[in-house]
Amino acid sequence: MTTSKVTYQRNLRTTAVHLQSNNEIITDAPVDNHGKGEAFSPTDLLATSLASCMLTIIGIKAADMELDVTGTTAEVTKVMAADPRRVSEVHIVMTFMQTLDDRTQKILYNTALSCPVAQSIHPDITQSLTFSYADRF
Repeated sequence: MTTSKVTYQRNLRTTAVHLQSNNEIITDAPVDNHGKGEAFSPTDLLATSLASCMLTIIGIKAADMELDVTGTTAEVTKVMAADPRRVSEVHIVMTFMQTLDDRTQKILYNTALSCPVAQSIHPDITQSLTFSYADRF
C-alpha cells in the first residue's frame, strides 16, 4: 500500500499527502539552500520525525507502565554538514511535565533510542537525547 504522494509545486516547494488520512504537509528548501524557508525542509522533517517517533514510542511504553506523559515536549536541533550536504547531527531535548524516578527515566530513555526512526537513521548521524523536567526550571 502506498504511503504518500509528493508533488513538486514550484520554487523549491513540495506538498506531501498522506493517502490514508488525506492530511497534507508542505516542504520548502531552507534559506541557506536557495529556498524561502517558509515551511519544514525535508531535512527538518527527518530530524523532527526522530523526535516524534521517540515521543510516540515513549507514549506506548508509558501507557504500559500506567504513566501519563501528556505534555512532554521535544526540542529538536538539526546540524548540517557540507560535502556532501547532509544531516550530521540531531539533538533532542525532551522535557517531561512530571518528575520520573531513576528507573523510569532509564526505561523511557532506552525506549526512545529503540524507536524505528532512530534505528533507521544512518549510524554516521549523531543522535543526542537529553531528558529534562519542567519542575526543575
